[in-house]
Amino acid sequence: MKGAGGMDSHSRLVGWLKVALPLTALALLSTLFLVARKIDPEAALPYAEVDVAERIREPRMTAPTYAGVTEDGATLTITAAEARPDTGNGASAAQVNGQLVTPDGKRTALSAGAMRSDGTAKQVLLQSGVQIATATGYEVKTDGLTVALDRTNASSTGPVEGFGPAGKLAADSFQMTQAADTPGQYLLVFNGHVRLIYVPGQTP
Repeated sequence: MKGAGGMDSHSRLVGWLKVALPLTALALLSTLFLVARKIDPEAALPYAEVDVAERIREPRMTAPTYAGVTEDGATLTITAAEARPDTGNGASAAQVNGQLVTPDGKRTALSAGAMRSDGTAKQVLLQSGVQIATATGYEVKTDGLTVALDRTNASSTGPVEGFGPAGKLAADSFQMTQAADTPGQYLLVFNGHVRLIYVPGQTP
């Protein structure tokens, strides 16, 4: 049996623990609250509020893609970094890339800094450094290019310049369209004052 001294020591230990343990728990909880106060949850709110407000004020779509098939069977794909709605049924886009694939498998690549669309006109207008590269070896640039969405037809809004299989060329305008009398055949026609600088060694 334990002596009186042992019982007293045990009682003192139990009594001390009854006081020390709750105090330790309170200290730990206080530490947690102090740590929590160091984190300011409102610090990120101004950024979130600005972003949401900007999105509401200026709605936009990130990385939009358009894909369709024309009446003559060509596939047209257009992508952009972002697009914004305009007044009416139109929209504008930035950093545009496109690809037109005719039924015979030939590809034409398009790129531009900006684009405007008109839903009622079934066409888009590429602007700001328009570049066109065809499967037949033509690489030309122009300030504006109108591209139809319902048929294979692309027309420049002004002068063009670039390179072709025969050399350097320039023209007042150009058009890429399906041949009227030969379905399935596609033409790239340079109009107006056409200038060609022949480069020896290239196939005319």
